[in-house]
Amino acid sequence: MDGSHMVRGCGCDAHAETQSLLSHMDARDLALNLVNPIEDTEIIPLTSACGRYTAQDVYAPQAMPFFDNAAMDGFALRLSDLAGRCCLPVAGTVAAGDAPRTLPDGAALRIYTGAPLPDGADTVVMIEACIDKGDRVHIDRMPGESENIRRAGSDQAKGQLLVAAHTRLAPHHIGLLAANGLTQITAVRRPRVAVFSTGDELTEGTCAPGRIPDANRPMLLALLTQAGAAADDLGILPDDPVATTAAFHALGDAYDLIVTTGAVSLGGKDHIRAALTDAGGDIHAWRVALKPGKPVMFGTLRQTAFTGLPGNPFAVHVGFYLFVAPQIARLTGGQIRPYAQDAAIAGFDWHRKAGRAEVFPVRRTGNDASGLPVLERLGNSVSATLLPLSGADGLAMVPAHLDAIVSGDALQWHPFCLDGDNT
Repeated sequence: MDGSHMVRGCGCDAHAETQSLLSHMDARDLALNLVNPIEDTEIIPLTSACGRYTAQDVYAPQAMPFFDNAAMDGFALRLSDLAGRCCLPVAGTVAAGDAPRTLPDGAALRIYTGAPLPDGADTVVMIEACIDKGDRVHIDRMPGESENIRRAGSDQAKGQLLVAAHTRLAPHHIGLLAANGLTQITAVRRPRVAVFSTGDELTEGTCAPGRIPDANRPMLLALLTQAGAAADDLGILPDDPVATTAAFHALGDAYDLIVTTGAVSLGGKDHIRAALTDAGGDIHAWRVALKPGKPVMFGTLRQTAFTGLPGNPFAVHVGFYLFVAPQIARLTGGQIRPYAQDAAIAGFDWHRKAGRAEVFPVRRTGNDASGLPVLERLGNSVSATLLPLSGADGLAMVPAHLDAIVSGDALQWHPFCLDGDNT
């Protein structure tokens, strides 16, 4: 755990004002250093395993297909029985799910896709190459050996790696595991995350004059669930340092990560930093060269990582993707997805104040001649509104040193469409 930026006690405000801001990459590295992969595992039904992370490699318990079977509807026969003949008696029918049977000498068996290949048969003539006369079949074309047969083990061998450890299970993984006869999986325990909002002005649903609905907790809970965490909604902390400290004390060691929104700046109602230290925690770093989201705080409360995000909703959204999502990935042992590493092209002009990396919502409008996505900037860099985000395809980032973007410039962006994959 990196303590190079650690600040103890609550008298850090004056020092913080003279402190240089962390780059967003240094802040991300520090956030990751505060958490370690979860070692606890649990056996869960395959039916509830989608979105969970495998705790170990999963291997095929047997070869697939399990037995030789017909790849098409048709007739199973011996090639040698066709010598000098084009018509064979039909001795019966084999369907998928039937028990294996033996092919009588000199005869064919009607067979359906997936049915076990009769013992003694060495080819399946597809129905389109036959004339089915009921008790006899006329073969229009001489088949080849093993034609239209799926041999046992041709898809996968016994012991084949099906899913690697620390893979986040998607529906296609579930299908593969079920096809191999597996009904349960050993998964990494979900990261336990405590989520607080802060502020006397916040409420839920309709609100009285002077108060506003809390958007941050519902959004964070959804983002955390999407990332594979078990998030607990612990409500809204009042603008009261004693109550906030007591709430942190009460958490004990029940969580892997605590995430708060708001009250981490320098205002008279911003009590999160002081309350964390009063509860026995440590502040490891505070303030990032990022817009929106400068007043981000990283700390620990005993053995639990603590990430304090700003209060503005868009800043919360940005902070989640830059700092919290990587922490969840580290906890689960999953792949940590680099932030805003996908190449794109700006389809807009924009002048801004340099000094902080800036994140903003973008919509994909097409592709350039090389196939790179062309992005349209949405909104006016206002961190209190989520409306531009609602129409976005992802987030783009401008490096701290740039003060202008011109249409055609290279951009890096973070498409939302990949967030259902390993994050």
